[in-house]
Amino acid sequence: MFAATKNFFFIKSRKRRRRNKFLKASLKKPKLLPKKHFSSLREPELDDTIHQFQGGEDYDDNEVAFSLKATSVSRSHGVQPLGNFYLSTSSHNSRNSGLGNLQPLTDELVLEILGLLDGIHLGVLSNVSKAFYVFCNHESLWRNLVLENCKGGFLYNGTWRSTYIHAIKPSFQLLDSGLKVRDFYSDYLFQSWLCANLEMKPEWLERDNIVRRKGISVEEFVEKFEEPNKPVLLEGCLDDWNALEKWDKNYLIKLCGDVQFSAGPVEMKLQDYYHYSDLCKEERPLYLFDPKFAEKVPQLGIDYDVPMYFKEDLFSVLGPDRPDYRWIIIGPAGSGSSFHIDPNSTSAWNAVIKGSKKWVLFPPDVVPPGVHPSPDGADVACPVSIIEWFMNFYSETRSWKKKPIECVCKAGEVIFVPNGWWHLVINLEDSIAITQNFVSRRNLLNVLGFLKKPNACEVVSGTRDRVNLHDNFKKAIEASFPGTLDELVLKAEEKKIQQKKLPFWESVADTNAGAFKFSF
Repeated sequence: MFAATKNFFFIKSRKRRRRNKFLKASLKKPKLLPKKHFSSLREPELDDTIHQFQGGEDYDDNEVAFSLKATSVSRSHGVQPLGNFYLSTSSHNSRNSGLGNLQPLTDELVLEILGLLDGIHLGVLSNVSKAFYVFCNHESLWRNLVLENCKGGFLYNGTWRSTYIHAIKPSFQLLDSGLKVRDFYSDYLFQSWLCANLEMKPEWLERDNIVRRKGISVEEFVEKFEEPNKPVLLEGCLDDWNALEKWDKNYLIKLCGDVQFSAGPVEMKLQDYYHYSDLCKEERPLYLFDPKFAEKVPQLGIDYDVPMYFKEDLFSVLGPDRPDYRWIIIGPAGSGSSFHIDPNSTSAWNAVIKGSKKWVLFPPDVVPPGVHPSPDGADVACPVSIIEWFMNFYSETRSWKKKPIECVCKAGEVIFVPNGWWHLVINLEDSIAITQNFVSRRNLLNVLGFLKKPNACEVVSGTRDRVNLHDNFKKAIEASFPGTLDELVLKAEEKKIQQKKLPFWESVADTNAGAFKFSF
């Protein structure tokens, strides 16, 4: 959110809380950004504001200004950041005067209240005042109406408002809702538009510190990455995939364009999803993320094979009763998943078939800035959109002792995501990927411990029988691999005892002598 003082805009992150795997929301202290960051915004009101700031500026010259996408379209109805109000010669804010008794409420709470209305009443209320016109035309309200009322699919019509009206009453003659309202100031509404139209900054993509490997053996992968629970980017292990050569938008539409896939809370025909992704201009694009793709279209399951490093998947002992474990992922640039930890304490691999993805990962003991998990792990609060996290929190990691692992994963590459690692992913272009979660012997005890949590009914996911998953899985492991659990428990206990017996100086390395260690 924005507020201005002299040459600077304050930015605060907006709040949203959700449950389970992909959770978005949070609260953050204000951060100062120079007005230069908004010099390319095309709103006339913003241009006027920028002119007021010509002259000396005090900011970091190394900062790169935010810039808008070339395809950005103004649908903000003239909404300006609140800071412009303090610099305006007028004392009038039509936001306050037009809301009546709702004026003291926050913008977020106003939208929550309006979210209780149906489409007809939103339309009626939008005629009451300029303020209600702006709020009632906010795209998130109409998006929610579409997703709640069109679960069997919809045809996107350029805006969510138009999509809803066309789906409910196709014969209705829709008028353009592009009225510009003067003197309307709202941080919350402005940032929603801004995040939908910002380009990724170059420095958000520059850092690439992940370990990369090509052609390593399974034994080396286990020893250097899976056992120590460290991420790695693997190259060259998709070279024999038919999917890498065949899969693109045209091929998939021809193969299964009429098949419905999961995209958020709705099912959409693939061709309709691609129609949406070609047109959408929003801060949180819908992500096609379907766990039953291979059952729906068997050819999709035939076109790829699990890389040799991830062949051991012990959840397979449950057969059809195993939790969801594989997904096809399709999305436009800007889509992705905000910070989360993969379900059920599993590890994962993610293979990019088309496009590219920016990854940011934090180890299990480091909670990312701006992310606030609940004590029981059932809820996570983090920024509303991925771009908002980059705007408000990414720079904080520069001063952290433990830096995040970052990379851009391109077509033909696979990233290994160890269990318990926080990670954020954003598509840098239209992308297609396959991801799978798995349990190997290295992670089996962790998974069983997670499934046995007292609040398993809340934190376990991917299956209807959350409470009994632990017992069913343990019994199946004991039947399929007799003695394995006892062996792993004994090995874990021996490792714990060995660590306690290590002399203090055993683990102290002379920083001037490379790998040399003191040992007495």
